[in-house]
Amino acid sequence: MKTTTRYTTTILSLALLLTLGGCVKDELHDTPHPDTGKVTVTADWSDRGEGVDIPAEWTVTMGGYTGTETGATHSPDYLFNPGSYTLAVYNPADGITVSGMTAAVAAADGGCIVNTPGWLFTSVQEVEIEADTDYSLTAVMHQQVRELTLVIEPTGDAAERIESIEGTLSGAAGTLDFATGTHGTPSEVKLHFTKITEGDDVGKWMATVRLLGIAGNSQRLTATLTYTDGNPQPTSLNSDLTAALDGFNDDKTTPLTLGGTLAETPDEAGFTGEITGWETVDSGGVDAEI
Repeated sequence: MKTTTRYTTTILSLALLLTLGGCVKDELHDTPHPDTGKVTVTADWSDRGEGVDIPAEWTVTMGGYTGTETGATHSPDYLFNPGSYTLAVYNPADGITVSGMTAAVAAADGGCIVNTPGWLFTSVQEVEIEADTDYSLTAVMHQQVRELTLVIEPTGDAAERIESIEGTLSGAAGTLDFATGTHGTPSEVKLHFTKITEGDDVGKWMATVRLLGIAGNSQRLTATLTYTDGNPQPTSLNSDLTAALDGFNDDKTTPLTLGGTLAETPDEAGFTGEITGWETVDSGGVDAEI
């Protein structure tokens, strides 16, 4: 009787051990990284203007991770501890530097900033990481540089004698916090006008720049007109574009062309011209004399 009892006790003990061992063996995880999370980021470049190419390279930052990518999807061999993160994605662009989530336009000659920076795209989103989870994230890339063209129509006796128009535009954004969409550091950009030689706008002058946006309380065009053989002497142009550029920081994928008329080209030294009533115009197809 005692032998049978000991035998039964042994069998029960073995069964309990097997059961406990089975629980450990059967503990399953959804990923090979049970304590961390893994992300895969796909860039969506559909929000870009006509003729603007998809950048050849882009950068991903999240927590302590930074990586670059040349394909459509970035899947780093990097695991994230559980927690809250900000995923920021942007591309390298000529004439623009990025520090954290602030983009800054490089300086140019004469105290101005670069007037034709490359096409910058950015994306920011908040991500919550859980352990033992894989994440497929889409970064919707937003175009952050917009093209601006100014078209001036000189009138008066000296209009045909204009040899050059050179100037600056104030109130261009030198920086952009793309996490908040805040444009700052009002700066000047140089404007080099060229004469339109074909189409409906023959005889007008145009200048095209690319801006990170506008900033500050006002935007003003200041320019100098020079004439063939110095007749008349160089004259100045000063025009307020604040109202015309209101809302410029929206819809950056659409180029903006503004046209204005210089009421009367001066025929004597000392005249200062003013353009009022700037209007949005279609400048498609115009050619400038380079």
